Amino acid sequence: MSKFAAPRFSWNLLSPRYWPTLILIVLMYLLSCLPYVVQRRLGQGVGRLAMGLMKKRRFTIERNLELCFPEMTENEKKDIVKKNIDNSGLALFETGMAWFWSDARVKRHVRIEGMEHIEKLEQEGKGALFVAVHSLNLELAARAFGIHKSGTGIYRPNNNPCFDFVQYRGRARSNRTLIDRKDVKGMLKALSTGARVWYAPDHDYGRRRSTFAPLFAVEKACTTTGTSLLVDNSGCEVMTFRMVRETNSGDYVITIAPLQEEFPRNDPEKAAVVINRAVENAILAAPCQYMWLHRRFKTRPEGEPSLYSQEGFELHSRAL
Repeated sequence: MSKFAAPRFSWNLLSPRYWPTLILIVLMYLLSCLPYVVQRRLGQGVGRLAMGLMKKRRFTIERNLELCFPEMTENEKKDIVKKNIDNSGLALFETGMAWFWSDARVKRHVRIEGMEHIEKLEQEGKGALFVAVHSLNLELAARAFGIHKSGTGIYRPNNNPCFDFVQYRGRARSNRTLIDRKDVKGMLKALSTGARVWYAPDHDYGRRRSTFAPLFAVEKACTTTGTSLLVDNSGCEVMTFRMVRETNSGDYVITIAPLQEEFPRNDPEKAAVVINRAVENAILAAPCQYMWLHRRFKTRPEGEPSLYSQEGFELHSRAL
């Protein structure tokens, strides 16, 4: 069996050790059956309850905003933190929507702009690397797009095999396939044969295959060079992909567009700068809906203190 084979069902997944996981999955399914407006309200409550218990996560959200937007007023930051916490709770419900809703129900709540760019690439027989960000509704975004056009997702297996099985099946409902994040050959093969691959280069993945590039007010953000590796070795095109939940209606809008500037091929350092600018644009489209609870700037150049420590934050603030 392939090292990166899809998870398979086994009766062991129903053993008592996985009952808490199965209860969670059943609960997610039942909640997904509720009216959408009810799920939105419940999601806000879950987010506030969870962040009240997980103080470190709230601190991460606040610190990331301080690092990225030093010019932002305290009231503006508090407003984003509050809304981001609400959206973090709603993300659990949006995951259930992505895994369990029917195609018809997804279509009622999501519209797509920019499909003409995809159709043009199809006519040319070119693969496309969709540069996305970790918005809190990314699961639903991939499901909604996949209903109209098949795609390939980059997949990080869950350590819990029971949850991993359900997660994989949920994510694969309307996508052509999922590729393990370590399966670079699989990604290149897909892109080379005209597939569309989702790729989110906005997180801190550590020093391996990375460089430091500006991201908002942080001059040295550890940024993966995996984007360049995939583009340079497949000849694919680079497209941006984002989904935003509208404030009033609660419906979602997926926007697909080419990069606003030319992608620097065979130059990973310059490419990282361009990609981070695309990441910034995607985040600014809906700052409250971004995954700020990730420690985006945890990897620092040799000798520099953590930006999540008081010392590192003060040094960063004095440098601005």
